[in-house]
Amino acid sequence: MSLGALIAKSRTDARLSVEELSKITNIPGTLLRDMENNNFAKCGGETYARGHLRNIAAKVGVDERIFLDLFEVEVTAPAKPIRELLNENNVTMPYQEPKRISWKVLAAGSAAALVLFAGAQIIFSNNDNGGETDAVVTLSASPTNSASESATPSESASPLITGGVNVELVASRGTTWLYATNENGKVLFSGQIRKGGSKAFNEAKQVNLRVGNAGGVDISVNGKDVGSVGANGEVANLTYNAN
Repeated sequence: MSLGALIAKSRTDARLSVEELSKITNIPGTLLRDMENNNFAKCGGETYARGHLRNIAAKVGVDERIFLDLFEVEVTAPAKPIRELLNENNVTMPYQEPKRISWKVLAAGSAAALVLFAGAQIIFSNNDNGGETDAVVTLSASPTNSASESATPSESASPLITGGVNVELVASRGTTWLYATNENGKVLFSGQIRKGGSKAFNEAKQVNLRVGNAGGVDISVNGKDVGSVGANGEVANLTYNAN
């Protein structure tokens, strides 16, 4: 469910018309309709848009973080450069300008190569001419690591918390947005999960979920399927405790 669709659904769940919501929020009805159609261009900028979302959330009884997090995912995030998005999610190392090699280093390397080449020529020349000096040229190479040493170990999965609550959500039938917290209110995840994607949470005491498309997901708790949690497009609030 998109942010605009969620705003419209939250308004109707609160039994408010666009005109009624406009009156209690002082937001023009035309702008409210634009926002419900995922058009935030006329809000006057991201700061004003976030202020409108906080205002609407307070009047329809929705946690403002849900609106704001979806705004970041759907509206502001696509405008960021792809490298910045990857860096924020630790997918790639931050880009750095390649270091320039000093001409002094290049000159020193060239000089060293010439000295080695000249020395080798002298040694081979003495051997060819039957000189008294016997020279042995030894070429050494850095030992290569064995396959077992160079192989990168596979990243192990996070261990399950014994005696805690382990919740896995799979968007098996459609894309959904998800807002997850623990018993202390710490945000574990906020954003969209595309169809076929999944998220797992391991907490000692409690996992709280707010699912935007309850009918499109499957949820298991401590390895057991909990069954249907709602219909397609329905917003479901779920809490799972340890034991």
